[in-house]
Amino acid sequence: MPNQTETRHPIRHFASAADYRKNFIVREQIDKYLPAGKHFVDEKEIFGKLDAASGTQPNDPARVRAILAKSRAIETLLPEETAALIQVTDRGLLEEMADTALAVKKAVYDNRIVMFAPLYMSNLCVNRCTYCGFRCGNEEQKRRMLTMDEVKQEVEVLAGKIGHKRLIAVYGEHPDTSTDYIAETIRTAYAHQVKSPRGAVVGIRRVNVNAAPLPVEDLRVLKQVGIGTFQVFQETYHRETYARLHPADTVKGDYDWRTTAFHRALEAGVDDVGMGVLYGLYDWKFELLASLYHARDLERQFNIGPHTISFPRLEPASGTDLPTTSPYLIDDDTFRRIVIITRLSVPYTGMIVTCRERPESRDACVACGITQMDASSNIAIKGYSDFASEQHQEKDRQQFVLSDTRTLEEMIAHLAREGIITSFCTAGYRCGRTGGCIMDALKTGKEGKFCKINAVLTFREWLDDFASAATRALCEPVLNKELEGIRENLPKFYPTVKEHYDRICKGERDLFF
Repeated sequence: MPNQTETRHPIRHFASAADYRKNFIVREQIDKYLPAGKHFVDEKEIFGKLDAASGTQPNDPARVRAILAKSRAIETLLPEETAALIQVTDRGLLEEMADTALAVKKAVYDNRIVMFAPLYMSNLCVNRCTYCGFRCGNEEQKRRMLTMDEVKQEVEVLAGKIGHKRLIAVYGEHPDTSTDYIAETIRTAYAHQVKSPRGAVVGIRRVNVNAAPLPVEDLRVLKQVGIGTFQVFQETYHRETYARLHPADTVKGDYDWRTTAFHRALEAGVDDVGMGVLYGLYDWKFELLASLYHARDLERQFNIGPHTISFPRLEPASGTDLPTTSPYLIDDDTFRRIVIITRLSVPYTGMIVTCRERPESRDACVACGITQMDASSNIAIKGYSDFASEQHQEKDRQQFVLSDTRTLEEMIAHLAREGIITSFCTAGYRCGRTGGCIMDALKTGKEGKFCKINAVLTFREWLDDFASAATRALCEPVLNKELEGIRENLPKFYPTVKEHYDRICKGERDLFF
């Protein structure tokens, strides 16, 4: 839990939703990042790169393997290199790409998957995105925002019954749930400590945020209350499609305000940002390459790329048929290719595949280099405390319908069978291994060593506090193997690691490197 002295920053307040829509955007905070009005996502150039790659022997093994060697060196690919991988169709080369993607992931992040849970705070929204269940005017949606007491009730389930320690808090865009509300919900989530079924004091240690783009002043407030990653999904980088799906008289209708959200966040001191495309709205090849342009511009201007890249895909939602009628829907093989190419193109980034995906699709992505997953997820507003079963869904209380309803314990057991350790680590945020610092550590492989240590310590906590006897028996060999790996490969750290580990076994909590 962050322990920071807050400095007050001015937050603008709005008299109505109409006032908010009209006056929220700060134009000068866009223009400074688009010199001479030139946008870093250059559509003509992107289409040109894709066309050139398709016409120059896209399945040339020597060319593809030279690019893969660069990925193995943890170097961000050039646009033309990513375009070349996008155009590969040879099945043998595609599998080489998949194998390399997993090798890159292990080199950077080691043999672990970080677990988190989404917590939807509100479905109030002033926007009218045609694919979204939260959109303003959707009369099928039951509107509400959590009170602070209800936030505590959700935390009691997430931290006290399931065992989560890391959240992604999600907010619609509305003046009633803007910065003041976001900050208060974060403080509340951090402050509420509960007991696990076996009596340990537990709580939420890191709150990442998925919210609308904000001005610099508001982002400074969120930085001070201890925000983790600030996540904004672009939905689509294709301007014409973006304009069609996001009406111009809404805040979200401003393409440039949204695409510069991360620039403002980094300017405000937020250490980590997370991007994502909503696949199925436009051609996937364009979207994937455009996201690389976005990542490279952040590296160019701040020397920090995206901490995470997510891969949401259109799923059924209340009041819209676009998720089933879009001409750009992608199949599971294509989705897997997107994950592989992203891992190769931005090798340092964390990669998230959520419960939007079917279990089979998520399992396939684990073998392609993803690093984070959610489980026991319920995205209905107040869904965790209202419903005893994680599998219960109410379409009119959530943004879309989940496809993977496995519990956290089921996911942990599944990963253990594959020899993968589950991590609940949040230590990097509290040790300063964020922002530019973690970028350097990730690119050199150093961060993976600390992450392995903290994965072992937090996994020990979860097994002792929440696991059934059967799950503990399945996971203990995996945990012991990782602990032995630390002893062999990190002998300098091992004595302290083992001392922390033994203290956790005796009941202490939240010991980390």
